[in-house]
Order: sequence, then C-alpha cells, then structure tokens
Amino acid sequence: MPHPPTSGADVARRPSAASARTPGSTAVAYVWCALAMSVVGSSFVASAALSDYPVFGGQAVRYAVAALCLLAVLRWRRVPFVLPSPRQAGRLTALAATGLTGFSAFVVLATRHADPSLIGAVVGATPVVLAVTQAVRERRLAARTLAAAVVVTLGVAVVEGLGSADPLGLALAVGALACEAAFSLLAVPLLPTLGPLRVSAYACCAAVPQLVALGLLAPGPFLAVPEAGELVALAYLSVVLTAVAFLLWYGGLARLGAARAGLFAGLMPVAALATSLALGAETATPQAVVGSIVVASGLAIGLAPGPSRRRRDELG
Repeated sequence: MPHPPTSGADVARRPSAASARTPGSTAVAYVWCALAMSVVGSSFVASAALSDYPVFGGQAVRYAVAALCLLAVLRWRRVPFVLPSPRQAGRLTALAATGLTGFSAFVVLATRHADPSLIGAVVGATPVVLAVTQAVRERRLAARTLAAAVVVTLGVAVVEGLGSADPLGLALAVGALACEAAFSLLAVPLLPTLGPLRVSAYACCAAVPQLVALGLLAPGPFLAVPEAGELVALAYLSVVLTAVAFLLWYGGLARLGAARAGLFAGLMPVAALATSLALGAETATPQAVVGSIVVASGLAIGLAPGPSRRRRDELG
C-alpha cells in the first residue's frame, strides 16, 4: 500500500490541486480513510482492556509513544522539521485539546451518565456535522453529500441502538461529537503546508502535557504498572491506532475534504461489530446487519462520482 503524503514539501511538489483529484488518487484516499476508521472501530476491543487502568495517564503514555514513533518516521524519511507559525501552533494546540484530549475526557465522563450505545449513536452524527460545516464554509450545499451523511448517520444509529442517558450524559456525548468533528476540521487548513505526518506528530506532542495536567488534577493514581493485557493494549493504541491511523486519516482527508472523508466515520461501529464477531464476543443481530447495510448505502451514495466530479477527474 502506498504511503500517505508526509510533508508540506511533498504537497508542494504536486503539480496542481486538480492532479490530486485524479481517479487513482481519489481511490487511494478512499482506501486510507476506510482503513483508518476500521482501525478506530476495531480498537474499541483493545480499549476495553484498559477499563481499570488510569485513564488520563494511559492516554498520555499512548500519545507520547505515538509522538516518538511519528518523529522517528520524520527523521527516517528525512522530512525537514518545520517550526509551526504562531497561527499554526495555536491551531495544533486546539486540535490536540479537542480531537485528542477533549474527546478522551468527554467519552470517559459520558460513560458515567449514559449508555455506550447512546454515546456511539451521538458521535455517529459526525458525517452530518462535517458535511454541514463544509457547506457553510464554502457557501455551497452539496446536497448528495449531505444526504449520504444523513444515511450513514442513520445506519450508525441502527448498528449502535439507542441507549439511555441523563441530561448531563447527553451533553457530554454531544461534547464528544464536537471534539470528533474538530479532529478533522481543525486539521484541514494545516495539511497543505505541514502535511499529514507533521500534523499527526505535532498534535500528539501537544496532547501529552494536556493529558498529564488532567491526570494530575483527576482523583486517583496518574499511572500504574500495566498488566500484560494492558501493556499489549497500550502498544496497539499507541502504534496502530494513533500513529498509523492518524497518518492514513489525514492523508485521505487532505485529498477528499472533510465532508466526503467524514462519511467513512460510519465504518467505526461496523468495524467494532466485525471485530467482536471475529473474536466471538458478540453475535450478529438483524438490527446490526441492517444498520451495516444502511451505512454501506450511505457511502455508496456519497462516494459515487456524479457528472461534475467525473468532469473534474477527467480534467485532472
């Protein structure tokens, strides 16, 4: 599988924006986004192994290890270090505070007041949020993309089911949704100049001190000696989920834009279900099968090339 673009220099070497939208390039971006969201979904099983481990300390370790891996890749690929401008540094800090630190905090707190299925259904509205936000930014409504986002979101709700929550739990779930959307929206302006590799590495670096501060303020121990299963889970979350999936996601996001890439968020609960089925932890239900089909239908609607997109690809 080809590597995602890794630097601002790599982006600058592309002949034009149109060439980045050639059919082959778009198909590769689809694969990257699908793989990234599938990894995120399958990681829920690994996350369950850390249910008794200190939350913020574990997340701080995860992002610290991921940052070291990404910085090592930067050095290995001889990608020059670029000092972010003050504006870029502020955006990276906000990206880490929302999409990484904030999302983790909201999800952890929400589980104390809401069923996981309800949290998953609320966060599953990410495609709609991204599609609407892009439409507002561009002052142009891509009706088919928005319709596809609604279909994908409905499919996620069917897969997840609707659990219960008190008002605080619902508010925290909405906060997690906002942070999940910010993970993509705040990255979009950074990708053309910094590239997916730098954005991923810098965001992980920025998240570590934030999580350390939260962990030291939270009650209970900040860190603990992990058991064997916890150590494996931390390694998987650090390397595969964070370092690899971040690169894949931001590589695809740079080529597709937030609205189209966001449709792939619907694969998260489907991948989680598939992983559970493969491990024998769950059994397939008609509801889950129907929901997965609805998600696939939404992706087909949103990603199928229409007349205008085909013309752009031909011109590219």
